[in-house]
Amino acid sequence: MISSARARTVANLAAASFLALLLGACGGGMSLPSFSSSSPPPEAEPGTGPEMPASIRADEIVGRWGLASFQNPADRARTEAAARSQCKNPYVIGAGTSGGVVMHLADQATPQELRLKGSPSGKNYIGPAGPTPGEQDREIVSFDGRVLITRFIDKDAATRYGNMVYVRCAPRA
Repeated sequence: MISSARARTVANLAAASFLALLLGACGGGMSLPSFSSSSPPPEAEPGTGPEMPASIRADEIVGRWGLASFQNPADRARTEAAARSQCKNPYVIGAGTSGGVVMHLADQATPQELRLKGSPSGKNYIGPAGPTPGEQDREIVSFDGRVLITRFIDKDAATRYGNMVYVRCAPRA
């Protein structure tokens, strides 16, 4: 005869197994590792490629910057003036320990080291290590040494933040 505690344990295990199978059938459950070699490795997403060196060096953007943003390209000149006025409270882009720059990712409170990455099309990006362009990357739209304009690749972040305008602050006297 089976004790009631043991019967309850068996029933709980059966229910958990049934729920796991049910969730697995939905396609939203966890994916367990496969030990067979019959499936091919996943391919890179179209439009992304391996990391390439950027045409802009990290030391070119390290420094103190006034920061503002715009959505409408007609507002660019006004936004550059607004960014210049922010130099009293500058956004600091630091040098990273492994050759990158220290900046914030979208919606992140803590800055981290990011890489400057190039692409076969000649565009430059700032973002974490990985394929270019990655979802967390920002494209460098333009850079002339004094004004840096970036746009996030992630559509939601790009909509919320717009085109980020960084205007180099004059060095302290």
